[in-house]
Amino acid sequence: MSEGIYSRALIRMDLKFGRVTPDEARARQYELLKDGRIWRVSINGYARSGFVVFDEGAISKDEVLEKLRDFEPEVTAIRRLTVAELIESSYSWNNVLSKA
Repeated sequence: MSEGIYSRALIRMDLKFGRVTPDEARARQYELLKDGRIWRVSINGYARSGFVVFDEGAISKDEVLEKLRDFEPEVTAIRRLTVAELIESSYSWNNVLSKA
């Protein structure tokens, strides 16, 4: 990948859901991940929370929320991050080091 892709700005939107079952969460997570404009999704049907990482230049926050409308989403946090930060946060050693 070129240096330009690593510095691309992404949005991470943390969410709470009013209504979602674990089966619905898995199915919707899969559907969202098939959309190339969305980089990462995690929906926990038990905790009724989750997050979506997306490229705001390609898909709007409102469009993401519309795809989750059935679950009554409430945005709890929004933060900007780069592709490099997203990749680095995915390394398993980050999880191990943070608990040491």
